[in-house]
Amino acid sequence: MGYIDKIIADVEKKNADQPEFLQAAKEVLESLRVVVDSDKRYEDAGLLERIVEPERIIQFRVPWVDDSGKVQVNRGYRVQFNSAIGPYKGGLRFHPSVNLSIIKFLGFEQIFKNSLTGLPIGGGKGGSDFDPKGKSENEVMRFCQSFMTELVKYIGADTDVPAGDIGVGGREIGYMFGQYKRLKNEFVGVLTGKGLPWGGSLTRTEATGYGLVYMVNEYLKSIGDSFAGKKVAISGSGNVAIFATQKVQQLGGTVVTLTDSTGYIYHEAGIDLDTIKEIKLVKRGRLSEYTATHSDAVYKETGNGSVWDTKVDVALPCATQNELDLNNAKTLVANGVKIVGEGANMPSTMDAADYFIDNNVVFFPGKASNAGGVGVSALEMSQNSMRYSWTFEEVDAKLQQMMANIFWNADAAAKEYGKDGNFIAGANIAGFKKVAQAMLDQGIV
Repeated sequence: MGYIDKIIADVEKKNADQPEFLQAAKEVLESLRVVVDSDKRYEDAGLLERIVEPERIIQFRVPWVDDSGKVQVNRGYRVQFNSAIGPYKGGLRFHPSVNLSIIKFLGFEQIFKNSLTGLPIGGGKGGSDFDPKGKSENEVMRFCQSFMTELVKYIGADTDVPAGDIGVGGREIGYMFGQYKRLKNEFVGVLTGKGLPWGGSLTRTEATGYGLVYMVNEYLKSIGDSFAGKKVAISGSGNVAIFATQKVQQLGGTVVTLTDSTGYIYHEAGIDLDTIKEIKLVKRGRLSEYTATHSDAVYKETGNGSVWDTKVDVALPCATQNELDLNNAKTLVANGVKIVGEGANMPSTMDAADYFIDNNVVFFPGKASNAGGVGVSALEMSQNSMRYSWTFEEVDAKLQQMMANIFWNADAAAKEYGKDGNFIAGANIAGFKKVAQAMLDQGIV
C-alpha cells in the first residue's frame, strides 16, 4: 500500500462519522499523489499524518438566555488546523447544520486556501449550531457574548484571528469583538470583518464575490477572451453571490439566476441587482418577491427544477457545500457550460468536479476561487497592525493581484506535474508545497 493510500485508509478509519471532512481530505490527498510519490521527505517526516490532523480541536457549550427568560444551550467549535505559515485564520459559521465534520472540512480547506493567498496565515475554522434567523437583536447579542466568553481563551491577534462566515456578519462580529475587548481590556485585530469605524477594511464585504470573478476573468484574459456577452448562472443570494453578480455585470456579462433556500429566479434579461439588494440586504426577504416588480422573470420553488438547468456559459455556485451534484454537472455540460468557478466552500460534489474536468470544462475549486475573502481579511489584519487604513481602490487592486497570482500559481503547479488545465490539482499542489516546506523547516512539531 502506497503512502497516500495508507493515509486515506487511516483518515477513513479515524473519521468514519465525518463525511464532509472525509470528502475534503480525500480530494486533496488524491491530487497530491504525484507530488508525494516524487519526494520521500514527506513520508519520512510523517508530514501527511500531521497535516490531516488538527493541531487543536476546541468544543464548548454556549449557554444563553432567550427573550422569554429560558436558558438555551448550543455547541461551539474552533478547530485550529495548521499554523505552519502563520496564525490560524478562518471564519465562524452560525447555522443549525454546524457539526465537527463540517468545521473540520472547512478548516482543512482553509490551510490550502490561505496558503494560496501568498499571505502569512494558517488554517482554522469555527462556529456553532446556533441559528441567528428568527432571533431578536438582544438574543443574538447575548449568544455572541457567551460564545466569545469561552472562545477568548484560545484566540489572539498573533494566535488565531477568526472572521465571519454563514450566519456571522458585521452585527455578530461587532458583538463578539465588544465582548473580547471587555474581557481582555485591549483593542487589537483579533477578529476581521469589523465595522469600518473600528478597524474594518474597505472591500471586505465585496471581496469573496469580486475575487471569484477576478480569477475567472484572469483565465479569460489568458485566452484572449472576456466576460462581455457571457451568460452566467449564480447560486446563492448572500454577499458572495450579490457581489459576484455586481462584478460580472461591470465586466459585461449577464447574470440570469440567483437562489435562496426557498427557490430560484431566472431572469433572461439579466438580474436587477438593486432589487435583489433591497430584498436580501435591506428587507432580508425572499427571492419570490422579485417577480412582483419583474414580471418577465421566472421564480421556481425548491424541488421544482434546478438553477443548474439553465443554459449558460459560466456557472458560479456561491451557496453551500455539495449543492451541485453529478446530474447537475451533466446538465450544465450538455447545455454548453465552459467555465465553473466555486464561490462557496466545496459546493460541487467530487464526482461533479471530476465530470467537469473529464469534459474539458475549466473548473476552479473554492480553495482557489473564493480565497479573496480570507485574503482581504488578512489585509485587514495588516492594516490593524499598522493602525492604518487603505482606500477601497488600494485594497481592490491588491485583491485583483492576489487572485491573478493564485490563478497563475495553480496553473504553473498543474503544468509542472503533468496536470495541465486541472486547477483542482494545481491549487492543491501549490497550496500544499508552501505549507509542507514550512512544516519540514520547523521540524516535528
